[in-house]
Amino acid sequence: MPISTEVRAQLAPHGVLSSAVYLGNFLLVTGRTSAGEPTGIAPDICRAVAKRLEVPLDLTGYETQEEVVDAAASGRCGIVLVGSDPARAQKVTFTPAYTELEATYLVSDDSPIQDISQVDQPGVRIASFFKSAYDHWLQRNLKHATLVHADGLQASNELFLSERLDALAGLKTGLVAFAKKHPGLRILEGQFTGIQQAIATKKSNLEAITFLSACVEDFIRSGLVTDLIRQYQVQGLAAAPINQKSLEK
Repeated sequence: MPISTEVRAQLAPHGVLSSAVYLGNFLLVTGRTSAGEPTGIAPDICRAVAKRLEVPLDLTGYETQEEVVDAAASGRCGIVLVGSDPARAQKVTFTPAYTELEATYLVSDDSPIQDISQVDQPGVRIASFFKSAYDHWLQRNLKHATLVHADGLQASNELFLSERLDALAGLKTGLVAFAKKHPGLRILEGQFTGIQQAIATKKSNLEAITFLSACVEDFIRSGLVTDLIRQYQVQGLAAAPINQKSLEK
């Protein structure tokens, strides 16, 4: 794939691709090197983009998703990898997703709630990690239930237990692990949404977003994404379908 001077100037203006990933997504960032650099599926996607650009990679991990998005919006990073969402797409432009994560609910064994469709009812209180990708979706789509927010993933788990809330929203893999540690809990089948993980860049990087979108399609079509999921032995994750529309609103 020939790389135009405009793409290089937008993504690696100083000859290095600065990139960022969200450290809190334990499915996509699974560890660190001895030097402290993040490892996992998302970091390896960053490395694949840098390889396409034929430039070195400067990879940073951030503790919050807002920091990751702001790193792209400000131009501090040429690319960032984070959950794509219309609220975030006000600040940055996303490629189509390279992978999807299943988001669902956890309830107590004795809960009358048996199905996801029964959660959005008056009086139902849901613990949720504030401003996570799935929380953004819930804020937009819930009509009757009430969200009770926590400032972190672990905090939302603890809030669900301490306040005896009706449901806990989260990524299925994380909810399954949480349920194993706390008997008397069960996961609702299915998903209320699929959280799409994508590459984002500064809104003015028009040539770069075309290049990055083509990279994502090739990473999926070539099997790279599926191979990385297998390599890091991540459950509850799948390569996204090709030919989705990017979130450019």
